[in-house]
Amino acid sequence: MQFTDQMLSNNLVAYAKDYPHGTVEAEHSHRCAQLLHSLSGVIRIETAQGSWVIPPSKGMWIPAGVPHSLHISGAVKVRTLFVDPLARADLPNRCTVVDISLLLKALIVEAINVPLERPIGSRDERIIELILDELRRLKGLSFYAPTPTSADLKQLCHDISQRIAHPWTTADIAGWLNVSERTVLRRFQQELGMTFSEWLRQKRLQYALESLGMGHSVLDTALAIGYESPSAFSAMFKSRLGVSPRDYFPSLSY
Repeated sequence: MQFTDQMLSNNLVAYAKDYPHGTVEAEHSHRCAQLLHSLSGVIRIETAQGSWVIPPSKGMWIPAGVPHSLHISGAVKVRTLFVDPLARADLPNRCTVVDISLLLKALIVEAINVPLERPIGSRDERIIELILDELRRLKGLSFYAPTPTSADLKQLCHDISQRIAHPWTTADIAGWLNVSERTVLRRFQQELGMTFSEWLRQKRLQYALESLGMGHSVLDTALAIGYESPSAFSAMFKSRLGVSPRDYFPSLSY
Protein backbone atom coordinates (compact mmCIF):
# COMPACT_ATOMS: atom_id res chain seq x y z
CA MET A 1 0.00 0.00 0.00
CA GLN A 2 1.48 3.29 -1.10
CA PHE A 3 1.95 6.39 1.06
CA THR A 4 0.46 4.98 4.26
CA ASP A 5 3.47 6.25 6.19
CA GLN A 6 5.62 8.23 3.78
CA MET A 7 4.72 11.56 2.25
CA LEU A 8 4.48 12.29 -1.45
CA SER A 9 7.72 13.54 -2.98
CA ASN A 10 5.73 15.45 -5.59
CA ASN A 11 2.27 16.96 -5.91
CA LEU A 12 0.87 13.99 -7.87
CA VAL A 13 1.96 10.41 -8.59
CA ALA A 14 0.11 7.89 -10.78
CA TYR A 15 0.17 4.09 -10.37
CA ALA A 16 -1.32 1.14 -12.26
CA LYS A 17 -2.43 -1.98 -10.40
CA ASP A 18 -4.49 -5.06 -11.32
CA TYR A 19 -6.47 -7.07 -8.77
CA PRO A 20 -7.80 -10.63 -9.16
CA HIS A 21 -11.40 -11.30 -8.18
CA GLY A 22 -11.98 -11.62 -4.45
CA THR A 23 -9.02 -9.51 -3.34
CA VAL A 24 -9.51 -7.59 -0.11
CA GLU A 25 -7.23 -4.80 1.04
CA ALA A 26 -7.59 -4.41 4.81
CA GLU A 27 -8.43 -1.04 6.30
CA HIS A 28 -5.67 1.52 5.81
CA SER A 29 -5.25 5.20 5.10
CA HIS A 30 -2.89 7.39 3.10
CA ARG A 31 -1.09 10.57 3.99
CA CYS A 32 -2.31 12.05 0.73
CA ALA A 33 -5.58 12.18 -1.19
CA GLN A 34 -6.36 9.37 -3.61
CA LEU A 35 -8.36 8.99 -6.80
CA LEU A 36 -9.16 5.37 -7.66
CA HIS A 37 -10.19 4.89 -11.30
CA SER A 38 -11.58 1.48 -12.30
CA LEU A 39 -11.01 0.50 -15.92
CA SER A 40 -12.72 -2.89 -15.45
CA GLY A 41 -14.42 -4.78 -12.67
CA VAL A 42 -16.09 -3.33 -9.57
CA ILE A 43 -14.56 -2.03 -6.33
CA ARG A 44 -16.43 -1.65 -3.04
CA ILE A 45 -14.95 0.83 -0.58
CA GLU A 46 -15.86 0.59 3.11
CA THR A 47 -15.31 3.33 5.70
CA ALA A 48 -16.78 4.03 9.12
CA GLN A 49 -19.19 6.45 7.44
CA GLY A 50 -20.57 4.04 4.85
CA SER A 51 -19.88 2.10 1.67
CA TRP A 52 -19.35 3.11 -1.95
CA VAL A 53 -19.20 1.02 -5.12
CA ILE A 54 -17.04 2.07 -8.08
CA PRO A 55 -18.38 0.66 -11.36
CA PRO A 56 -16.16 0.32 -14.44
CA SER A 57 -15.09 3.67 -15.98
CA LYS A 58 -15.91 5.59 -12.80
CA GLY A 59 -13.66 6.67 -9.95
CA MET A 60 -13.64 7.47 -6.24
CA TRP A 61 -12.04 10.35 -4.43
CA ILE A 62 -10.71 9.55 -0.94
CA PRO A 63 -9.33 12.47 1.11
CA ALA A 64 -6.07 12.11 3.00
CA GLY A 65 -6.23 10.28 6.32
CA VAL A 66 -9.57 8.49 5.76
CA PRO A 67 -9.35 4.80 6.85
CA HIS A 68 -10.85 2.56 4.15
CA SER A 69 -10.84 -1.01 2.87
CA LEU A 70 -11.16 -2.33 -0.70
CA HIS A 71 -13.23 -5.32 -1.86
CA ILE A 72 -12.72 -6.49 -5.43
CA SER A 73 -15.43 -8.05 -7.66
CA GLY A 74 -14.31 -9.38 -11.02
CA ALA A 75 -10.90 -8.79 -12.57
CA VAL A 76 -10.20 -5.17 -11.70
CA LYS A 77 -7.75 -2.87 -13.45
CA VAL A 78 -7.13 0.23 -11.37
CA ARG A 79 -5.34 3.43 -12.20
CA THR A 80 -4.64 5.44 -9.07
CA LEU A 81 -3.63 9.02 -8.49
CA PHE A 82 -2.01 9.96 -5.18
CA VAL A 83 -2.42 13.69 -4.73
CA ASP A 84 -1.01 16.27 -2.35
CA PRO A 85 -4.21 17.68 -0.76
CA LEU A 86 -2.67 21.16 -0.95
CA ALA A 87 -1.84 20.88 -4.66
CA ARG A 88 -5.03 22.85 -5.35
CA ALA A 89 -7.02 24.88 -2.86
CA ASP A 90 -10.44 23.49 -3.82
CA LEU A 91 -9.94 19.74 -4.18
CA PRO A 92 -12.83 17.59 -2.84
CA ASN A 93 -12.88 17.18 0.95
CA ARG A 94 -15.08 14.08 1.31
CA CYS A 95 -15.35 10.57 -0.08
CA THR A 96 -17.41 10.36 -3.23
CA VAL A 97 -17.76 8.25 -6.37
CA VAL A 98 -17.09 10.50 -9.35
CA ASP A 99 -17.52 10.57 -13.09
CA ILE A 100 -14.27 10.31 -15.07
CA SER A 101 -14.31 12.31 -18.28
CA LEU A 102 -12.64 10.98 -21.40
CA LEU A 103 -10.02 13.72 -21.05
CA LEU A 104 -9.22 12.84 -17.44
CA LYS A 105 -9.10 9.12 -18.26
CA ALA A 106 -6.58 9.77 -21.04
CA LEU A 107 -4.52 12.00 -18.75
CA ILE A 108 -4.48 9.39 -15.96
CA VAL A 109 -3.29 6.69 -18.36
CA GLU A 110 -0.62 9.07 -19.70
CA ALA A 111 0.50 10.02 -16.17
CA ILE A 112 1.44 6.41 -15.37
CA ASN A 113 4.64 6.93 -17.37
CA VAL A 114 5.42 10.43 -16.12
CA PRO A 115 8.64 10.42 -14.03
CA LEU A 116 8.88 11.98 -10.58
CA GLU A 117 11.40 14.50 -11.88
CA ARG A 118 9.48 16.80 -14.22
CA PRO A 119 11.35 19.79 -15.66
CA ILE A 120 9.49 23.09 -15.36
CA GLY A 121 7.56 23.81 -18.53
CA SER A 122 7.95 20.28 -19.88
CA ARG A 123 5.16 18.20 -21.39
CA ASP A 124 5.21 15.94 -18.33
CA GLU A 125 4.67 18.90 -16.01
CA ARG A 126 1.82 20.19 -18.15
CA ILE A 127 0.11 16.78 -18.02
CA ILE A 128 0.23 16.79 -14.21
CA GLU A 129 -0.96 20.38 -13.96
CA LEU A 130 -3.88 19.67 -16.29
CA ILE A 131 -4.86 16.63 -14.21
CA LEU A 132 -4.92 18.80 -11.08
CA ASP A 133 -7.16 21.29 -12.87
CA GLU A 134 -9.49 18.48 -13.97
CA LEU A 135 -9.71 17.12 -10.41
CA ARG A 136 -11.30 20.41 -9.36
CA ARG A 137 -14.16 19.66 -11.78
CA LEU A 138 -15.02 16.17 -10.53
CA LYS A 139 -18.77 15.49 -10.43
CA GLY A 140 -20.12 13.30 -7.64
CA LEU A 141 -22.36 10.30 -8.37
CA SER A 142 -24.90 8.59 -6.13
CA PHE A 143 -23.33 5.21 -5.37
CA TYR A 144 -23.21 5.73 -1.59
CA ALA A 145 -24.98 3.87 1.22
CA PRO A 146 -24.24 5.55 4.59
CA THR A 147 -23.74 3.65 7.84
CA PRO A 148 -25.88 4.66 10.86
CA THR A 149 -24.24 5.95 14.03
CA SER A 150 -26.51 4.31 16.63
CA ALA A 151 -25.91 0.68 17.58
CA ASP A 152 -29.48 -0.56 16.99
CA LEU A 153 -29.85 1.05 13.57
CA LYS A 154 -26.36 -0.12 12.57
CA GLN A 155 -27.25 -3.71 13.49
CA LEU A 156 -30.56 -3.40 11.67
CA CYS A 157 -28.90 -2.22 8.46
CA HIS A 158 -26.35 -5.02 8.71
CA ASP A 159 -29.09 -7.63 9.10
CA ILE A 160 -31.06 -6.19 6.17
CA SER A 161 -27.91 -6.33 4.04
CA GLN A 162 -27.67 -10.06 4.76
CA ARG A 163 -31.24 -10.53 3.46
CA ILE A 164 -31.23 -7.92 0.73
CA ALA A 165 -33.77 -9.81 -1.44
CA HIS A 166 -36.50 -9.66 1.22
CA PRO A 167 -39.35 -7.23 0.34
CA TRP A 168 -38.59 -4.89 3.23
CA THR A 169 -41.09 -2.18 4.18
CA THR A 170 -41.04 0.68 6.65
CA ALA A 171 -43.62 -1.27 8.66
CA ASP A 172 -41.16 -4.19 8.95
CA ILE A 173 -38.50 -1.86 10.31
CA ALA A 174 -40.89 -0.21 12.74
CA GLY A 175 -41.85 -3.62 14.12
CA TRP A 176 -38.20 -4.67 14.35
CA LEU A 177 -37.27 -1.54 16.32
CA ASN A 178 -40.59 -1.48 18.22
CA VAL A 179 -41.25 2.11 17.20
CA SER A 180 -43.71 3.88 14.91
CA GLU A 181 -43.17 4.17 11.16
CA ARG A 182 -42.91 7.92 11.66
CA THR A 183 -40.03 7.37 14.07
CA VAL A 184 -38.29 5.13 11.52
CA LEU A 185 -38.51 7.87 8.89
CA ARG A 186 -37.20 10.46 11.34
CA ARG A 187 -34.27 8.34 12.52
CA PHE A 188 -33.14 7.44 9.01
CA GLN A 189 -33.25 11.08 7.99
CA GLN A 190 -31.35 12.14 11.11
CA GLU A 191 -28.61 9.49 10.95
CA LEU A 192 -28.32 8.72 7.24
CA GLY A 193 -29.72 11.80 5.54
CA MET A 194 -32.17 9.72 3.48
CA THR A 195 -35.32 7.65 3.84
CA PHE A 196 -35.20 3.94 4.54
CA SER A 197 -36.53 3.22 1.03
CA GLU A 198 -33.76 5.29 -0.57
CA TRP A 199 -31.08 3.62 1.57
CA LEU A 200 -32.43 0.19 0.55
CA ARG A 201 -32.37 1.16 -3.14
CA GLN A 202 -28.79 2.34 -2.80
CA LYS A 203 -27.75 -0.87 -1.04
CA ARG A 204 -29.44 -3.03 -3.66
CA LEU A 205 -27.77 -1.07 -6.45
CA GLN A 206 -24.39 -1.69 -4.80
CA TYR A 207 -25.07 -5.41 -4.56
CA ALA A 208 -26.22 -5.43 -8.18
CA LEU A 209 -23.06 -3.73 -9.44
CA GLU A 210 -20.87 -6.20 -7.56
CA SER A 211 -22.89 -9.15 -8.84
CA LEU A 212 -22.77 -7.95 -12.46
CA GLY A 213 -19.09 -7.17 -12.07
CA MET A 214 -18.51 -10.82 -11.16
CA GLY A 215 -20.23 -11.87 -14.39
CA HIS A 216 -23.55 -13.01 -12.92
CA SER A 217 -26.49 -12.83 -15.31
CA VAL A 218 -29.08 -10.07 -15.21
CA LEU A 219 -31.72 -12.61 -14.14
CA ASP A 220 -29.65 -14.01 -11.26
CA THR A 221 -28.73 -10.50 -10.12
CA ALA A 222 -32.32 -9.28 -10.25
CA LEU A 223 -33.57 -12.21 -8.17
CA ALA A 224 -30.69 -11.91 -5.70
CA ILE A 225 -31.65 -8.36 -4.75
CA GLY A 226 -35.40 -8.84 -4.63
CA TYR A 227 -36.70 -8.01 -8.11
CA GLU A 228 -39.35 -10.28 -9.59
CA SER A 229 -38.20 -9.87 -13.19
CA PRO A 230 -35.10 -8.82 -15.15
CA SER A 231 -37.14 -6.08 -16.86
CA ALA A 232 -38.05 -4.40 -13.57
CA PHE A 233 -34.44 -4.58 -12.43
CA SER A 234 -33.17 -3.25 -15.77
CA ALA A 235 -35.58 -0.31 -15.55
CA MET A 236 -34.23 0.59 -12.09
CA PHE A 237 -30.65 0.18 -13.28
CA LYS A 238 -31.21 2.41 -16.31
CA SER A 239 -32.90 5.08 -14.18
CA ARG A 240 -29.79 5.24 -11.98
CA LEU A 241 -26.97 4.78 -14.51
CA GLY A 242 -28.57 5.97 -17.73
CA VAL A 243 -28.05 2.68 -19.58
CA SER A 244 -29.22 -0.92 -19.25
CA PRO A 245 -27.13 -3.54 -17.38
CA ARG A 246 -26.30 -5.18 -20.73
CA ASP A 247 -25.03 -1.89 -22.15
CA TYR A 248 -22.98 -1.19 -19.03
CA PHE A 249 -21.56 -4.72 -18.86
CA PRO A 250 -21.52 -5.85 -22.53
CA SER A 251 -20.37 -9.40 -21.73
CA LEU A 252 -23.46 -10.15 -19.59
CA SER A 253 -26.07 -12.77 -20.37
CA TYR A 254 -29.70 -12.68 -19.39
